[in-house]
Amino acid sequence: MTVLEQLQQRRGQLGKTLQSLASLTAMSVSQISNALSGKVDSRLSTFVALADAMDANLVLIPKHLLPEVSRLLSGKTIGPDDVPSTVDRLLGG
Repeated sequence: MTVLEQLQQRRGQLGKTLQSLASLTAMSVSQISNALSGKVDSRLSTFVALADAMDANLVLIPKHLLPEVSRLLSGKTIGPDDVPSTVDRLLGG
């Protein structure tokens, strides 16, 4: 799922309007609409601000860890319990 799709899905889950996001981000409604629809090539900072306004974070996941993170997010676990989780390893814990 793309970043745009995830942000659109999150917006729907929260029932946020474009106006409410505009109030939280200090962006115009049209700027948010264009960013979320993919009509413009928005800056990463725009998506970070939108994610923050929807109580979420954008995370960069190295490709070699993506399968493990996907399994973790889907609720599937592998390996013994005493091994640090992927999230702990990713965040350096």
